[in-house]
Amino acid sequence: MTLRVGGLTPLSSSDWPGMLVAVVFCQGCPWHCGYCHNPDLIPPRGEHEIPWQDVLAFLHRRQGLLDGVVFSGGEPTLQKELIPAIRAVRALGLKVGLHTGGMYPVRLAAVLPLVDWVGMDVKAPFADYPRTTGADGSGGRALESLRQVLAAGVDHEIRTTVHPLLIGDAELVALGKDLADRGVKHYAIQAFRTQGCQDAALCRTARRERPLQQVGTELAGLFERLDVRAA
Repeated sequence: MTLRVGGLTPLSSSDWPGMLVAVVFCQGCPWHCGYCHNPDLIPPRGEHEIPWQDVLAFLHRRQGLLDGVVFSGGEPTLQKELIPAIRAVRALGLKVGLHTGGMYPVRLAAVLPLVDWVGMDVKAPFADYPRTTGADGSGGRALESLRQVLAAGVDHEIRTTVHPLLIGDAELVALGKDLADRGVKHYAIQAFRTQGCQDAALCRTARRERPLQQVGTELAGLFERLDVRAA
């Protein structure tokens, strides 16, 4: 078995801040977040999968041109083939980043020593996770994964996608303070975007009462770095 790849972005400057990377989109995700912008990656098998050997061949040709590779998804830690795939990328002399929702904390713990950077989605206050993910117990899994990331000391960006129906401004500020108290160094809040979203109700109700930048001012000074990404 090899890594199931649902897509490949040859060059990105936004998926790992400060790095020029290729992005490997891993197929499969156990959660069904309403605002998901990659719904085609949720099923365990995709209609247009790219053979892993083709991805490796592409990366081999890009040695010296890329800083690294980000494994995104879907949820990369869903697949047991992630670890050998990471090792193959590192053998090419490339750095490795990981995007995760924290669904599998035990698997994440095994991956963390092999990666240089983690971008983790914290979707809501942990007690309210099922409202976004549709999965019971998802908040506990995400919290344990966050603990793993912080304990590993790996460079990280923790980020929250903000839709006004799913997380209000007061909840977002409380979440940000909670994350700062837990030791998060880099936090990003990003506005919901309709691109790729298949939930018509969320697309219709995305208008905010006040700019996300104003919410960001209430979190200023809590983190070593705070990014506000408005729509």
